[in-house]
Amino acid sequence: MSIHCQVLTGADGARLGIATLDAPRALNALDLPMIETLAEQLHSWAQDPGIACVLLRGNGAKAFCAGGDVRALAQACREQPGSVPPLAASFFAAEYRLDHALHTYPKPLLCWGHGHVLGGGMGLLQGANVRIVTPSSALAMPEISIGLYPDVGASWFLARLPGKLGLFLGLTGAPINARDALDLGLADRFMGEDRQAALIDELLQMNWQEQTALQLNSLLRAEEHCARRALPAAQWLPRRVLIDALLDVTCAGAAWRAVASLRQHDDPLLSAAAERMLGGCPLTAHLVWEQIQRARHLSLAQALQMEYAMSLNCCRHPEFSEGVRARLLDKDHQPRWHWPDVDHVPAAVVQAHFQATWEGHHPLADLH
Repeated sequence: MSIHCQVLTGADGARLGIATLDAPRALNALDLPMIETLAEQLHSWAQDPGIACVLLRGNGAKAFCAGGDVRALAQACREQPGSVPPLAASFFAAEYRLDHALHTYPKPLLCWGHGHVLGGGMGLLQGANVRIVTPSSALAMPEISIGLYPDVGASWFLARLPGKLGLFLGLTGAPINARDALDLGLADRFMGEDRQAALIDELLQMNWQEQTALQLNSLLRAEEHCARRALPAAQWLPRRVLIDALLDVTCAGAAWRAVASLRQHDDPLLSAAAERMLGGCPLTAHLVWEQIQRARHLSLAQALQMEYAMSLNCCRHPEFSEGVRARLLDKDHQPRWHWPDVDHVPAAVVQAHFQATWEGHHPLADLH
């Protein structure tokens, strides 16, 4: 079992539900059974009046969650080119339902986002009431490297970052540290790497019968105060003015060329971001541009519904399976993109990614 769940009873009889992603050798990457198990357990705890609080965490020192298990998805796509594999339809529907359930969870839900928090891991972290980061946290939406696009609600949360930072992070897959996450509203609290057990003890000592919000806030503030010295230096907010000016353009191709101009920049953060994008998928750049434009005025539910169509269409087109082959399967890191030039990606192909691949009602129509 790759999800381990336990319930601890506190001093006043209230109970704490702890769900642990338990596949450390795979950096806790999410497969469909893990998503379904976690969704079922969280729903059960939400309905249980004895559960006062929930903690979501990942096993192992390296990662909370390094994303979804895209290897199996890509293999299914390669076996059924031009169509949507049933695994993909089931996987993305279950994952996006889980993400939406986290964002709308009716009880205090804490997520401990240490180490790598990538792709699907970001979907989990962003849904929590209290998003905790640590000195080792490295958050990113790196899908441009595999020919996918930033999903799991990233249309919604990247579109709401200051200035052009969301577009930049989507185009480059650049990682952000704990300070960045706090600065950009992608995390709520910073805690020491070794303080998780102490946090659990403190939660168990709380009186969950009265003024719980005040007590929880005081507890978290005290933990954060103790950890402040370990907070890393800000990376992206200090570079916002440059990035905003750079990406003050009118199309995806111009954005690509603007970021590419940073390749020889004296700032190693900016040059590394440009290199990462240039090794990535030009079609993804168009999808990132379009999804952020469209998501500016969408609700989270609407953004997830849009992403569901995008994800199924990515499975129908060749870039996703080729990106996964090059990066994760064969590991030759030489993807042979079907559209290798950003200026020659057909506009009709980009728009087709936003069209329904199913008949009748949207499979996620009930999300609100």
